[in-house]
Order: sequence, then C-alpha cells, then structure tokens
Amino acid sequence: MILALSPNGLSLSGAELASFEDLTVMVRDGEPFTPAVVFFPMHRIERVELDLPDGSLPSLSHRFFAKTGLEPSIALAPRVFPQEAQQETANNRAPHSGPHAPEERT
Repeated sequence: MILALSPNGLSLSGAELASFEDLTVMVRDGEPFTPAVVFFPMHRIERVELDLPDGSLPSLSHRFFAKTGLEPSIALAPRVFPQEAQQETANNRAPHSGPHAPEERT
C-alpha cells in the first residue's frame, strides 16, 4: 500500500512477498501482526507496477481477500496506537492555544 509519493521517494506499508502465504494465515486466524513500513529513495526506483490479475491468475489483493475476507488496504494500513493517537491529537490542536499563545487584544 502506497503511503506517500514525493520527489524524495516512495513510502510503502505491507509485507514481503516471500511472507505472503504466512501473512494470510495469520490474518485469517486473527493473530496480531504489524505491517512493515519502508521508504525507497526516488533514485533507487526503476518502476512501480499495479497489482492486477494476469490472465487466469488473480491479483495478490484478490488472493488476500479470498483467503482472509479482509481488504488488504484495511488489513495492511499502518496502525496508530492509543498513545500515538493522543499525541497526534495534541499536535493538531489550534496553534493559538496553550501557555505560549499570543495575548488577545481588546
């Protein structure tokens, strides 16, 4: 799953292709897993291919859904843990609140 694409590079979330079958079994059985998040600098990227069926061969996302009943985009999305969510909320508060806020003029 593509997380970010910029002139600097490409950030992805997912699992290694060699671990695909093991991952589907873990997801199907409800075992916890953490998707890997990786960054590739743009100068190392030669091409990016879409996950499409090839003739009678289903795409990896179709195979994942068939084996787990879950959409890969949901199952492989990076997780935000409660402590991180609290920090994210605190960071997204209005910029003019708190002890260092400018004083209001009347």
